[in-house]
Amino acid sequence: MQALRQQASSSSSPVNLLSTLISSYALYNCDPTPNSYHFVIKTLIKTSQSHYIPPVLYHLEKVEKFETPESIFTDLIEFHGENEEFQEAIDLFFRLPDFRCTPSVDSLNCLLSVLCKRKEGLEVVPQVLLKSRLMNIRLEESSFCILIKALCRFKKPKNAISLLYHMVDHEIDIDRGSFSLILLTLCQQNDLKRNEVIDSLEEMKKLGFCLDRADWVNVIRLLVKRGNGKEGLEALSEMKSDGFKPEVICYTMVMDGLISESDYEGVDQLFDEMLVMGLVPDINTYNVYVNGLCKQNKFDDGIMMLSSMEEIGCKPNTITYNTLLGAIYENGELSKASNFLKLVRGKGVFVNSRTYDIMIDRMVKEDDMSEALDLLKEMVSKSMVPQPATFDEIICRLCKNGLFSKAMNLLTEMMGKNVLPGCRSWETLLVGLQIEHSFNEINLSAMETISAK
Repeated sequence: MQALRQQASSSSSPVNLLSTLISSYALYNCDPTPNSYHFVIKTLIKTSQSHYIPPVLYHLEKVEKFETPESIFTDLIEFHGENEEFQEAIDLFFRLPDFRCTPSVDSLNCLLSVLCKRKEGLEVVPQVLLKSRLMNIRLEESSFCILIKALCRFKKPKNAISLLYHMVDHEIDIDRGSFSLILLTLCQQNDLKRNEVIDSLEEMKKLGFCLDRADWVNVIRLLVKRGNGKEGLEALSEMKSDGFKPEVICYTMVMDGLISESDYEGVDQLFDEMLVMGLVPDINTYNVYVNGLCKQNKFDDGIMMLSSMEEIGCKPNTITYNTLLGAIYENGELSKASNFLKLVRGKGVFVNSRTYDIMIDRMVKEDDMSEALDLLKEMVSKSMVPQPATFDEIICRLCKNGLFSKAMNLLTEMMGKNVLPGCRSWETLLVGLQIEHSFNEINLSAMETISAK
């Protein structure tokens, strides 16, 4: 072995390691060992000389007499997998007996891991498993874990649940991590209806699945995301019944779900319960609660909440201010909105594009075009682009007020800054300028610019 290693490492050009292997051992009048073949194969892989591996395997199969260790072939199967040579990996696995090697669940798991990396490999797994039964290989928990992880990775949680039933039938213990992974995958499936997910969860419970804290978080997130805030509240109660103390994120999600269903009394109760349990609301919780106050038009309470947040060291963020500011403008309380906007600007808070759109739309509805235009220019100066509908509202109102020239100038100025209007602006300008029947007089350069972009 020492002579073999020296010859393999000292040569600056590729060498025929099979010949080197045979000659090295012949010098000492002994036969190559399994370890020597393993060394040769690993060296060929490492030095990108895999084209020399078939002759080595042929010699190992036809000439040698010893029982070949399975580890040699797991390395080769992994190598084929890294090169996406799935058929070569399958063929090698089923040839193991030819090398006087008894395949076990180790080599089978290695092959399954290789096949499960790609969807096309996963598709041939059932055939491999059927054929492997003839080799008297019994699947173990580790084998099922490989398959379940693959099915979840390829968004097939229902197929993974079917495997759970096979595990129960074969009296194989189910790792709770497999349950949790399937549940997480179910919760992330947007194409599955809520009742399908809940039914699948009930199936797993019958198989012995007991949800832990993280599992309950995933269930609550799913229910709230699907618009079932009250069911999320029920899940929160079940979580507590199972002995788990919900974290802040659980309360926050359920509060958000209840707000979407206008159950503001339930939101207040949950918020108070958090405090009683000694939980400290984070910025996300406060943002959700402030949003609930805004939905009820309780803007003064929302502004007071900002002060409370600062007192306890939870500084309001951009979302907090924009939620309040946008809601006050949307409700048309312009005096309150103007005062709050001064407060926001005084604190150096970044006003986002959504809030600018809301403010501009409200100014247009109030026919305060001077303020609407100032807000638009301020917005664009901060590299924010208004929604086409917002820009359309400004153009259409200017035209409605007979300010066609001002509308055209604004259009030209904004297009120079890559702010493009919607179809309503063009239709309104064409009709307003009364040129719909004289297209020959139209300067189409602006429209061509829009088309090109």
